[in-house]
Amino acid sequence: MKKLALLLFWASTGSFGQSLSKPETAVIATVQKQLPETVTFLEKVVNINSGTLNIEGVRTVGKLMSDEFDKLGFKTEWVTLPDSLNRAGHLVATRQGKKGKKLFLIGHLDTVFEKSLPMEPFTRVNDSTASGQGVNDMKGGDVLVIAALKALHAQKLLDDTSITIYFTGDEESSGGAESRRDFIERAKQCDLALAFETAQGLSSVTTGRRGASGWTLNVKARSGHSSRVFSDLGYGAIYEAARILTEFRRTLGQEQYLTFNPGLIVGGSEVHYDDKTAKAETVGKTNIVAGSALVKGDLRFLTETQKENARAKMREIVDKSLPLTKASISFTDGIPGMEPTAANDDLRKQVDKISRDMGLGPVTAFDPGARGAGDVSFVAKYMPCLDGLGASGKGAHSIEETMNLKEYPFLIQRTALLIYRLTR
Repeated sequence: MKKLALLLFWASTGSFGQSLSKPETAVIATVQKQLPETVTFLEKVVNINSGTLNIEGVRTVGKLMSDEFDKLGFKTEWVTLPDSLNRAGHLVATRQGKKGKKLFLIGHLDTVFEKSLPMEPFTRVNDSTASGQGVNDMKGGDVLVIAALKALHAQKLLDDTSITIYFTGDEESSGGAESRRDFIERAKQCDLALAFETAQGLSSVTTGRRGASGWTLNVKARSGHSSRVFSDLGYGAIYEAARILTEFRRTLGQEQYLTFNPGLIVGGSEVHYDDKTAKAETVGKTNIVAGSALVKGDLRFLTETQKENARAKMREIVDKSLPLTKASISFTDGIPGMEPTAANDDLRKQVDKISRDMGLGPVTAFDPGARGAGDVSFVAKYMPCLDGLGASGKGAHSIEETMNLKEYPFLIQRTALLIYRLTR
């Protein structure tokens, strides 16, 4: 609280010395002045369920945020998706100018909390903590973007800037390549991307994050009386699946940034799996050698090369079947990786400079292996990118999700100054 009080004193007196310009100190003071209405708006959107499949809820949150962008002079539109995808669509807000860099700001309107789950409303736990569904992942980040832009707008610092804000409606459960087509095309028209997924405090930002893809292992084997296992019936499908998974772990389990998780496994005489419901059914007996096995999992990686090398090794392992068994593996692409490039680190250095100028200390690159996949990765190969600029907190994707209210104004101010400096 001492640092908070000191910063508020600086903001009110303009006592940042030579570190910040007069417009920048004015922006910081404006963020603080607007903070009560910022938190009130955050509470409002957190209290609206917007699970990915709650199309009405996602669109309601999008409309509230669209109204805020309209007030700031942005042109807003709703990008619709084919009905077959069963997704709400995306909110886009744009303004065109000639100053500085063309920015692409990324957020998402949906959360993992569907309507079938009990509602956890926005709650002030204490002076430094708030809880609620999606409060840090990532409604806190979305509202942070709006608050930073409002402060800049109040000081007339958005004039003649080029900014595209893209809040997707299905980040937590993507509608696939078709859902990201417009997202990618609009990003290509910009110079750099800033994403506002959960911040890891004030001292780090994300210059790289892993991608995610899926894999499915199918095993077939001869079936019959269990007394003939290891002999004329061979080893059965379950032993073969176990062999393959063990070899995956033994061969690839220690590679940095690479993980592969078998999230579902079933085996027996017959196996049936429904992709729409993610449910599997199997029939079998203890005295029958299993004729079928199915394993579904994910594969996470930092680079495309790492992904392809891992897939090649997994195929090689699968091909070495036990006697009288036959296995096959297939892969599906999901979200690409975001490599920690030098250009990304140059953006981090700019955040670091702003943080030091604000008296908040240095900003380092967060471990890319500790972050999951995110929308920014879809555009990372086209431009410099930075992520982890949103609200800080803990427990994302759980009923214990919280946001750090103490750090929130600093993060808003830091973002406002970053946008200001990049668009000068």
